[in-house]
This record gives sequence, structure tokens and C-alpha cells, in this order.
Amino acid sequence: MPGKRNVLSHPIVNARLSQLRLATTNPKDFREAIHDISFILGVEASRDLEEETFEGNTPIGPFTGSVVKPRIGLTPILRAGLGMTDALLKLFPAAPVYHLGLFREKVTLQPVEYYSKLPSVPTVDAIFLLDPLVATGGTACAALTMLLDWGIDVSRIRLLVVLGSEQGLREIEKEHPDLEIWVAAVDPDLTSDGLIFPGLGDTGDRLFNTLRE
Repeated sequence: MPGKRNVLSHPIVNARLSQLRLATTNPKDFREAIHDISFILGVEASRDLEEETFEGNTPIGPFTGSVVKPRIGLTPILRAGLGMTDALLKLFPAAPVYHLGLFREKVTLQPVEYYSKLPSVPTVDAIFLLDPLVATGGTACAALTMLLDWGIDVSRIRLLVVLGSEQGLREIEKEHPDLEIWVAAVDPDLTSDGLIFPGLGDTGDRLFNTLRE
């Protein structure tokens, strides 16, 4: 396993992920499970962020406190990445949110860009790229290319994933070997349609209750 891939191993994450996999899980519980896993991913992925100290006073006396030094930006990939955003905003409430619109064309399985909210120049020091489901890896790679072209070095990007396929993650690692990836779990297979197996279905549809009968 590449050294920059970090797979969570935590009983709460495992329980929430099992809930996500169940076809009987309703949209409310699905959203809450995505939120919970995303929050834990954010905590784990921010362990080594640089801190800046300051001097303050409690009601009892002086103390030395700290704040996170780098300016963090959040980049959810529409639309499923929206399900992860609120959890990360709890950790970084002042972070700007840069939405990227990408979808996977059904025949070629290639990513198509349709929206970008990146400003003209970066105003942050680091980016948390939010993509709950990595199947073939094409969408995440396209988003990474957009961020690199924007002017953010790959060393300043952390990709947060709820569930990835082994094939998709390897594709990302092949193109971006220096990228730091945080993923809650990895499934071994893809279907012929490019879906993670056993997976958890279409994350966007399950988040926003737009499943077709």
C-alpha cells in the first residue's frame, strides 16, 4: 500500500459504514452516517497541521493557547461532496468552500466538468478535497488537475474519501504519487459499469433522495 494512503481503522467508522451499505437505510440516516465518517476523516487528516501559539487568560490565570496556522479551503466535488462539507465546516468554520462540478459520463465513464467556483488565485494554504465515493478515480483526478492548474501544489492537498475502490485509488496514486489520501474503507472490486462492489450505491442519489424506482 502506498505510504501516503491512510485507511481508517475504527469501530465507529466501521459501524457507520455498515449502515451506509444497507439498502434499507433511509436518506436521513444515510446523510448522518456520511457526516459522522467525514468528521472523523477530517480529525484524522488534520493531525499534523501546523499550530500557532498565542498568550491568553482564563478566568483563573494566563495560559498559552494555539490555533491552526494554515488557511484551509474545502473543495467538495458536486454533488455528493456536499454531504461531507458540513462535517468539515465544524472543524474549520471559517474555511471558504470552493465547489467543483464534475460528473461521470455513463458510456465512457470519463469525467465532465460543468462548474468551478475557484477564485482567480488561491487565497488558502491547503485544500481538503471532498469526494465520498472513488470508483474509477477519474473524477477525483480531474478535480486534482483543476486544483493544480489553479496553483495549489499537490503537497498542500488532502483527499478525503468515505469509500474507495482499490482500482480507483491506485489510479489516483499513479497520477499523483505525492497526494495524501484519507479513506474510511476500501472495496476490492468494480462492476462492469464502473460501480464499487459491494459498495453502497449512488451516494448523491441516496443523500438527496433522488433514487429512481
